[in-house]
Amino acid sequence: MNKHVSPKMNRRAFVVGSAAVGAGLAIGLDLPFGGPTVVRAADGSPEIGAWVVVRPDDTVVIRIARSEMGQGSLTGLAQLVAEELECDWSKVTTEYPTPGQSVARKRVWGDFSTGGSRGIRSSQDYVRKGGATARVMLIEAAANEWKVPASECTVARGVITHKASGRTTTYGKVAEAAAKLTPPADVKLKDPKDWTIIGKGLLRLDTADKTTGTMTYGIDVKLPGMLNAAIKDCPVFGGKLKSYDEAKVTSMKGVKKVVKVGDTAVAVVADTWWHAKTALEALPIVWDEGDNAKVSSGSIAKWLTEGLDNDQPAYVGNKNGDAKAAIASAAKKVEAVYSYPYQNHATMEPMNATALYTADKCEVWCGTQNGEAAFAAVLEASGLPAEKCDVHKVMPGGGFGRRGQTDYVRQAVMVAKQMPGTPVKLLWSREEDMAHGRYHPITQCKMTGAFDANNNLVALHYRLSGQSILFSLRPEALQNGMDPAAFQGVAQSGEAAFGYSVPNLLVEHAMRNPHVPPGFWRGVNVNHNAIYMECFMDELAQAAGQDPLEFRRKLMVNHPKHLAVLNAVAEKIGWDTPAPKGVYRGIAQVMGYGSYVAGAAEISVTDGSKIKVHRIVASTDPGYVVNPAQVERQIAGSFVYGLSALFYGGCTVKDGKIEQTNFDTYNSMRINEMPKVESVMVPSGGFWGGVGEPTIGVAAPAVLNAYFAATGKRIRSVPLRDQNITFA
Repeated sequence: MNKHVSPKMNRRAFVVGSAAVGAGLAIGLDLPFGGPTVVRAADGSPEIGAWVVVRPDDTVVIRIARSEMGQGSLTGLAQLVAEELECDWSKVTTEYPTPGQSVARKRVWGDFSTGGSRGIRSSQDYVRKGGATARVMLIEAAANEWKVPASECTVARGVITHKASGRTTTYGKVAEAAAKLTPPADVKLKDPKDWTIIGKGLLRLDTADKTTGTMTYGIDVKLPGMLNAAIKDCPVFGGKLKSYDEAKVTSMKGVKKVVKVGDTAVAVVADTWWHAKTALEALPIVWDEGDNAKVSSGSIAKWLTEGLDNDQPAYVGNKNGDAKAAIASAAKKVEAVYSYPYQNHATMEPMNATALYTADKCEVWCGTQNGEAAFAAVLEASGLPAEKCDVHKVMPGGGFGRRGQTDYVRQAVMVAKQMPGTPVKLLWSREEDMAHGRYHPITQCKMTGAFDANNNLVALHYRLSGQSILFSLRPEALQNGMDPAAFQGVAQSGEAAFGYSVPNLLVEHAMRNPHVPPGFWRGVNVNHNAIYMECFMDELAQAAGQDPLEFRRKLMVNHPKHLAVLNAVAEKIGWDTPAPKGVYRGIAQVMGYGSYVAGAAEISVTDGSKIKVHRIVASTDPGYVVNPAQVERQIAGSFVYGLSALFYGGCTVKDGKIEQTNFDTYNSMRINEMPKVESVMVPSGGFWGGVGEPTIGVAAPAVLNAYFAATGKRIRSVPLRDQNITFA
C-alpha cells in the first residue's frame, strides 16, 4: 500500500481516542472513496474505495481491519464485502491495512479491535457498504465508457453486462476509471434473501498458507540484522526489579546487551533467542516483591467468600420485585455456593513482538487483536509522534483475548530503544507467558431460590463476588463504579440478557479485585455465570421434582428466542426419548455476545470419577450466519476451550505468584477426549450476534448437569481435576 502523509497528532490524544475505538464506541468514518486523485495500493492497482483494490487481472483485494486468529473473521468479512461487490469469489484475496495508515486517513477502516465476538457483527454494515459503493462506481465507469445509463447495466462475478447491446467488460478493465469517480452519497444494501455469498460455507482464505507452512506468525518474523531478546518480569504482580548483576552474563556466548525494561523487568539481547534465554537464566536478579507476596489462593478465596455476605456492599445488575422478602416468607428455599478459578489463555504461541527503533521512526511486527491499541502502545513507549510509527499485523498463534493487551508490544519497543537501528525480536518463554497472563477473573457465587407451596419458583437471589475486568483494564467504562460486563448472561437486557422470568429477582455483584490481573478470556463472564445459573436451575428443578427441561420452559415463556435454541438442542439430543444404557444427559442455555445459545451433553461415568463425553449438541441463533461451515468449526472449537477449562483449567496463587507455568501443570484436552459435536443453527434474522465465544458458556454446565444425572453428586467448583475427576 502507499505511504500516506500522516496528520500531526498528540500522542496522548491518540491513545485516548484509540481506547474509545477499542471500547466499541461509535466513530464517524470519513470514507475517502474515489475522487479525482486515485489512491493506489502498493502494487500500483487502484483503490475503489478504502475496502477494495482491483488489479488489471480482475483480482480483487479486500482490506481486512479486524484480526484473524483462527476464528474465521478474515474470510467472513471478505464474504460480506464480496457479496455487495458482486465479484468473482475465486479471484478474492485479502490484506491488512496498518493502523498508521488508517490514522493518516482519518481512521477510514474503522475499529481494528477484535474481541467480544465483534469482528463481523460490529463492522458488517460499513464493510458491506464499502463493497456496494465500489460496485456502483465500477458499473458507472463501464456505463460511461459505453455512453449508456448505469441503470441498464448489470454485474455478476465481476463481469459487467449491458444487455441491450450485448457488450461486456470486467472489473479489472474499468477499475482505473472507476477510481476517479465521485462515490455515491448512499447505497442500498441487498435484502438477505438475495445473498449468494453470505450464508454459504465457503472455504477459508487462509487455510492454504497455514497447511503449507507458509503463513508468517509473529514468532516467524525475520528482519536483516535482527537480534533476539528474552525477558523476565517480577514474578509477583505489583512487584519491582531491585537489582541485577549483568557482569555475570555479558561474556556468555552471543550476548550483546542486558537492559532494564521499565521498573519491573530485565531482558537479555543476544544473537539467538536460545543464547538470550540461557544468559537470562544465569543472570542474578533481586526482586522487590512487595506486600502482594503474602497473597495466596486461600486468602483470595476467603476475601471473595466474605463478599457473599448480604451485609457487604454490592452493585445491582438485574432486579424486579423484592427477592429478599419473598425468600424470607417462602414455603421452601434452596441455596448453593459455586466458585470459578483463575484461568490462563495458554495460547500456543507465547507473547512476542519485533521492534525496530530509530530516532526518526519506530515500527513493530506482531500478532495482535487490536492493531490500534498496539499502535498506541508503540507511541507511548517510543515517545515518537503518530506519523513516525506503525504496526504491521502478522498472524497470531492464538488470541482468546490475551492479545488484546499490549504489554509485550510495549516491552519490545522499550528493549529496541536501547538498541537503536537494530531490529529486536522479543519472545517470552512459556514460563514467562504463563506467569504473566491476564487471567479469566476469579469469582464465587451464592444463589438462593424460593418456592411457594405449589413448587412454583417465586424468588431468585444471585450474588456474585469477584473480580471486574473493566475495573482493571477500562475503568472509564464502569457505570457509577459498577462493571456491567460482570452480569453477562444474567443481565436485565442487552446482548447477554437473562432468559428466565422470575417474579422476584435480585442479581448483584460484590466487587473484589485481588492483585492478579484479570483479562478478557474467550467467553469471559458468560462462562462462570452460565455454570452458576444453569447448574442451579437444575438444582431448583430437582427441588421442585420437575424435569430440568420442563422446569426451564415454564420460566422462558416470555423469552422466545432463548426457548427456541433450548428446544432445538432438546429435540436434537432426543431429550424426550430414553438415552442409551449407561448414558446420561444434561442441558443448559444462555445468551452472550448478542447470540442465543443452548447445549445438551451425553456422558457416561466410570467409578464415579472418569467421564466420557460422548456427544454435545449446540444450538445457536446469531441472527445471521455468514459462513455456516465456519460457525460449526467455531462451536466445536469453543467446546475444546470450554471442556479444557472444565476439566483442567485452573491457576492457583502461592506467595503472590501464579503456580502453573507450563503445560505439565496447566493441561488441555486431547483429541481422544473430544466428543462428537453436532450444531443446530436457527438464525432468526434482524440482528447480528457473535459466534466464537457464546457456546463456550453451555459446555461446562451441560456436562456438570449430566454428571449429576449419572451420579447424584453436584460439582460446584472447577476444574474437575481438583475433584479427582478426569476424562475416561
